[in-house]
Amino acid sequence: MRLLTTCLFASLLSAQTSRELSSINWMEFRDLVPKKIETVLVPLGTLEAHGVTGNGTDITAPVAISKAMAERVNALVAPVVSYGITGRLDAFAGEFTISDEAYRAYVGDVLRGMARIGFKNIILINGHGGQSAVLADLAEKIGREKNVRILSIDWWSYCSDVTYRTFNEDGGHAGWNETAMIQAIDRAQVRQDLYDDSLALPRQTAGTWSAYPFPASIILYQPKQGYVKFDQGKADAYFKGVVDKLVDLTNSTVKLWDKAGIFR
Repeated sequence: MRLLTTCLFASLLSAQTSRELSSINWMEFRDLVPKKIETVLVPLGTLEAHGVTGNGTDITAPVAISKAMAERVNALVAPVVSYGITGRLDAFAGEFTISDEAYRAYVGDVLRGMARIGFKNIILINGHGGQSAVLADLAEKIGREKNVRILSIDWWSYCSDVTYRTFNEDGGHAGWNETAMIQAIDRAQVRQDLYDDSLALPRQTAGTWSAYPFPASIILYQPKQGYVKFDQGKADAYFKGVVDKLVDLTNSTVKLWDKAGIFR
């Protein structure tokens, strides 16, 4: 009987057309969630200047990370929340910001919707620091309200050790690490011909001054570290290291939730 069930499950998954929530048929979804798949990955980003990568870097990265994670954490991938709280870089060409109130209300309803359609675990793969605090607050609020389990991850911050291990130095906003992430995903989005170290501003006195608009779109976390070098091997290794670490966090968190019997 167990062998038959396993074979039927394998057949169901092999017949599944996609791991993307927007691509599967409603009948597929009905048969998969939550009976076979309890987890959804929700990528979130914004439009923001990122040195010599696209303004959608904070969208491109969490979407690619989520797709790479999906099978390994047995999850579906939700459509990305593309517009976010951009903040002090919103004066650069081609971008804008969403108000805190509008963002909080919209993302809150997205999380409620994911709970309503049957997901027990909602994993937020966030690509932009300007909305980190709002997402953490919403995770607690909606989790408590809907008895749903929510994990919010700022991928670049959680993987700072992967940055050091890969590049032997710290990174930065649109620095070597984040540019390498996009280089690994889609080299066409990286304009190496436009790069110059003078585009970068080392934030060696972080928290002691502010400016609007912020004067540089490449913001290094440490002086003399994080200047962009276009090494494809390290870019690919960085992407893999980030995905591996986020998969481990997601799987271990879900395992602990299950062990504790929380919201089962």
